[in-house]
Amino acid sequence: MKITIEDIKDFFKFRDNDVNKYDFGVAGIMGGSINYSGSVKLASMSLAALRSGCGIARVIVDEDLKDAITPYLLEQTLFVLDNNLSDAIKNLDSLAVGMGWGSDISRNEYLEYILFNYKGKLIIDADGLNILSKNLDWLSNTKARVILTPHLKEFSRLTGISVSDIKENPQKLAEEFAKKYHIILLLKGPTTIITDGISTYLVDSGSPGMATAGSGDVLSGILAGFLAYNSYDTLVVAGAAYLAGLAGSIASLKYTDVSSIASDQIKCIPDAIKIIRNK
Repeated sequence: MKITIEDIKDFFKFRDNDVNKYDFGVAGIMGGSINYSGSVKLASMSLAALRSGCGIARVIVDEDLKDAITPYLLEQTLFVLDNNLSDAIKNLDSLAVGMGWGSDISRNEYLEYILFNYKGKLIIDADGLNILSKNLDWLSNTKARVILTPHLKEFSRLTGISVSDIKENPQKLAEEFAKKYHIILLLKGPTTIITDGISTYLVDSGSPGMATAGSGDVLSGILAGFLAYNSYDTLVVAGAAYLAGLAGSIASLKYTDVSSIASDQIKCIPDAIKIIRNK
């Protein structure tokens, strides 16, 4: 089913006057490494989460990244890891992990611990997907409600199927994988496929201007923010993907498909929400 604004507009209702930040959840953004600090990337993701409506965005990094990322945080909170991963993920309604982790073996331990102990909505992206592709059995014992966000190459690593074969029937393969592992899969592409193996939604609200570094990270940030105060549901994930694509399309119109960058997409999230509401 191809998603339209009508399908998702109820997620963007006006908020009551007596609400506070705790009514809209706490989103966690966990990533980075000494070789791939991605400070701006992590900060941008947490800002995208806030722009998408969560009440609090918590950025979680190792001690050696603290000084690198602190200058880029304003509205977000910072949690510095020091053998206290359980505290870092405590009380999070959603958590996005894996961005900029690199190949450090300690990241395997992080992901395994999170999958076996975290009970919230977990978005796994980037290096987190690469780790998971070698440890798919972890999904059989996870306590988390998992959303995977691969592009074609990452999905190829997860499945062992070549990119060319995936391109021949991406929806069928996505549905089979999601159903087998009891997760929601968001397969990125010109038409993004969101499926749990039972319900499948197609989103094509993006534009060529989103073919730039960081667009996928913005999507993960939007997912974290959106899922912090919405249920674990395929349509909710599709709604977040639609919002990301619409914001990217607006950014392309403002800054052109040549000059638009990922941070422009974040700036345009409010414009995208206005369009959805007005519809």
